[in-house]
Amino acid sequence: MPDLTPIAHRFRGYLPVVVDVETGGFNEQTDALLQIAAVIVDRDEKGQYYCTETVSCHVNPFSGSRLDPKSMEVNGIIVDHPFRLAVDEKVALPKIFKPVRTALKKHNCTKAILVGHNAHFDLKFINAATQRCGIKRNPFHPFSTFDTVSLSGLVYGQTVLARSVKAANLDWNADEAHSAIYDAEMTAQLFCKIINDIPFTPGDVKS
Repeated sequence: MPDLTPIAHRFRGYLPVVVDVETGGFNEQTDALLQIAAVIVDRDEKGQYYCTETVSCHVNPFSGSRLDPKSMEVNGIIVDHPFRLAVDEKVALPKIFKPVRTALKKHNCTKAILVGHNAHFDLKFINAATQRCGIKRNPFHPFSTFDTVSLSGLVYGQTVLARSVKAANLDWNADEAHSAIYDAEMTAQLFCKIINDIPFTPGDVKS
C-alpha cells in the first residue's frame, strides 16, 4: 500500500463517500432506482472533516422495474416530468463514480466506503444497478458501510435523520427532505460533525 494520506489513515485505507438514493420501492432487484446523490468528504489542515463536491443524477427506471405507489408518494418524484432530465443507469453510475475515483486517487485510498442513513439500503441499490449495467469497477466496498443511524444512536440517542441532524445542532428543512441531494448533504454534514467530535487514537492499519 502506498503512503497513506491522513484521511486514508483515519479510515484504514478507505474513503468515506456519503450516498443517498431515492427509489420506487424497497427491493433492489425489482424496484426502480430514481435518484442518486453522492457527497465527497475531505479533511482540512486542522484535521476537521468537511463536505466538498456533490454529484447527482435523476435516473430513468430500468426496463420492467416497479414503482410502488406508497414509495412514490413519499419521494414525490414525477418520473415523466419534462424537467427531470433523467438518464439511464448506465449513464448515471459512471457520472457518480468518476469523482469518487478521483478522490480515491487523491487520498491513496483502496476503496470508497459508503456512508448513509440506513446505508445498507443505498448500497444494495447501487450494487444491483452496477450489476445490471455490467460495470466491472465499482469504487465502493461491496458490503462494508458507515451507517449514521448507528453513529447517531450512539452519540445522540436518535436514529431518524431529521432528529439526528437537529440533535447535532444542524439546520433541517423538512420541505427539502426525501430529495437525494438534500438527504445526502445533510447526512454528510451529520457524519462530519460526529467524526470531528469523536477523539481518534490512531491504530495499526496493517493489522
